[in-house]
Amino acid sequence: MSAREFLDSIEPHFTKGGRLEKYYGLYEMVDTFIYTPADVTRGTTHVRDGNDLKRTMTFVVIATVFCVLMAMYNTGYQANLAMESMGLEKIANWRSIPMMIFGYSTMNPFSNLVHGALYFLPVYIVTLAVGGVWEVLFATVRGHEVNEGFLVSSMLYTLIMPPDIPLWQVALGISFGIVIGKEVFGGTGKNFLNPALTGRAFLYFAYPASMTGDSVWVAVDGFTRATPLGIAANGGLDAVYAANYSWFQSFLGFEPGCLGETSTVAILIGAAFLLYTKVASYRIMAGVFAGMVATSVLFNVIGSDTNPMFAFPWYWHLTAGGFAFGMVYMATDPVSAAMTNAGRWVFGALVGGMTVLIRVVNPAFPEGIMLAILFSNMFAPTIDYFVIQANIRRRMKRHA
Repeated sequence: MSAREFLDSIEPHFTKGGRLEKYYGLYEMVDTFIYTPADVTRGTTHVRDGNDLKRTMTFVVIATVFCVLMAMYNTGYQANLAMESMGLEKIANWRSIPMMIFGYSTMNPFSNLVHGALYFLPVYIVTLAVGGVWEVLFATVRGHEVNEGFLVSSMLYTLIMPPDIPLWQVALGISFGIVIGKEVFGGTGKNFLNPALTGRAFLYFAYPASMTGDSVWVAVDGFTRATPLGIAANGGLDAVYAANYSWFQSFLGFEPGCLGETSTVAILIGAAFLLYTKVASYRIMAGVFAGMVATSVLFNVIGSDTNPMFAFPWYWHLTAGGFAFGMVYMATDPVSAAMTNAGRWVFGALVGGMTVLIRVVNPAFPEGIMLAILFSNMFAPTIDYFVIQANIRRRMKRHA
């Protein structure tokens, strides 16, 4: 039985008026994720865009494909590299069974990809299962349909998780992000904070040992290796080079880090797709980048004899940590970001500037993009308010 035939067979039970009417939205979401919805804009109507929430969310998920592939490959590569350095022939857990086929060689692309998938997929499955339960629960109580917003939140949340995070923490974080970060405010389209970042922020403050990145992030028990950003926070750029990290290696993404945040080139491919489809705002991306460059150059000029991060150049800020991922996928969230054109520039510049400020000045937290975006989310309505008021004043003067 094909997927289409299966959906057709269960459709009478899920359609409005059927026995499972409360799950109608869930069925519709799965159906229209692959197939074209029945209600699409045709002909010369007054509607400017036939795109809807389903198609928008689908585009975002498609834009993460290269990040997902790189997440699995790099996670497996880092794990195999760690095993080779420790002289381990196999891992002592359930992953050793499928890995008996591919081995643990860093020179074998299939070994790297499969080994990484064995860490990525459990995190994603737990995120989907637990987050999906919360989504269906709130949809049932409120009597509305389940929409595609959670598909994006679940994918982005998974990609910003460390590869060695315990699965119970994954479940706890996505629960906090969905319930506190979105559903208590009314669900998709009404949240003022990014749900995925809200869940990650909760995990960072509740379980910092699993999220800081100064001694973990490689999915092999007994092996610790800091991320380039964590090394730079302690010893500056010289320490990064001494640890045999190059900028090009960081740009490609072959370094420890969160699952989907390491490869800047994969993220930029996704950015190009989002900009081409006009799903993401180029103003926000450009504002984040400009704010980061301006602030990092300012710190470079000021300099410091005690803080090596003052000399960290902007092109390393771009590739180190989760800056590129946050700039492309998180800051551009159309719900929690500024909505006016001028406000998007200000919002983006605030995110970029705050990121560098946190990275350089705050010695306890080498990563800054997460808190910078959440901080800016809270000020997005205020930014839009002042932009609108300024437009009103200009219009009144023009027509006075």
